[in-house]
Amino acid sequence: MDAQKKKLTGEAIMGQLEKCGITHIVWVPDSEVKFMYENMMNHKDITLIPVCREGEAPGVAAGLAIGGKRPATLFQCSGLYDAGDAVRALVIGLNLPVLMMVGYRGWKYGEPMTDSAGTFLEPTLKAWGIKYYLIESDDDVGRISAGYEEALKRKQPVAILIPKERK
Repeated sequence: MDAQKKKLTGEAIMGQLEKCGITHIVWVPDSEVKFMYENMMNHKDITLIPVCREGEAPGVAAGLAIGGKRPATLFQCSGLYDAGDAVRALVIGLNLPVLMMVGYRGWKYGEPMTDSAGTFLEPTLKAWGIKYYLIESDDDVGRISAGYEEALKRKQPVAILIPKERK
């Protein structure tokens, strides 16, 4: 299979989250990562906590982390902008190793992006000092574990950028 056409599957992502010991996913459903939905709903070892708005997710994840759990957040990049102050004040400010999985709206697998939600994502993460990893296929999912190990070591959030499922 051509490297440009390899798939990214919810099964592979959930396997990496399980390997990391992630206990909870605090999330807002979005169109970029809908391919993960069935795997998340059927996973027996990771608890899903839906929130109404992305700005709520960092606070819930912070509480879980302070309580000794290993949370991840999951929302679209435009939701990350909405959650920015909570990420800054709680996750960054309290030095919490939260894995932030971000649906990379507008990512076109190396082609030029036209969606401002996508074009602002990497510069925003850089400005906030948040390390990030892009995963485009199942070959890349090991970056989730690498990112989470970095989050634990630095006691800071790390973002995993997840593009829309390739057709």
